[in-house]
This record gives sequence, structure tokens and C-alpha cells, in this order.
Amino acid sequence: MIEPYKKKALIAVKKTGSLSNKIQKMIDDGEYCMDILQQIKSAQGLLNSAFELTLESHLETCGKHAFASDKKSEHKKMIDEIMRAFKAKK
Repeated sequence: MIEPYKKKALIAVKKTGSLSNKIQKMIDDGEYCMDILQQIKSAQGLLNSAFELTLESHLETCGKHAFASDKKSEHKKMIDEIMRAFKAKK
């Protein structure tokens, strides 16, 4: 991964880890379900952000290289990787 994506993604993932511990404690303590759901939604948002940052870094590096190539196989490989990342292709 390249900067600034790496730093931002790492921050988001670390926050998700802390939030995950908080959610576990909330569940153990029997806190209000809507409060727990709100925290889960926050964790999902952080992971989505990390996903997007990682994808953008990949496209800025490997993607640019693949699509600059004259080899159609490199283009296809990159497209397949992106499709797998979104589970549109196995």
C-alpha cells in the first residue's frame, strides 16, 4: 500500500479493533440493542473506509501498471481481481 492510503486505512482498522472490544463489552453488559447496533454500524463504516482506501491504493499502483501494459492478459487479470474484491466473480 502507498501513502496516504496506508496511514488512513491503518487508522480505520485500529479504530475498528477498539470499537469491536467496546461492542463485545456492551453485549456482555446487556446494553440497549439500539446503542449496540449504532456501534456496529460505526465499525462497518470504518471497515468500508479501509476497504475503499485499500482499493484506491491498489488501483493507483497495480491497476495503473496493469492497464498501462500492452498485454490484454494483464488487463483481464486486474479486472478479475477487482470483481473478486466485490464478490461479483469467484
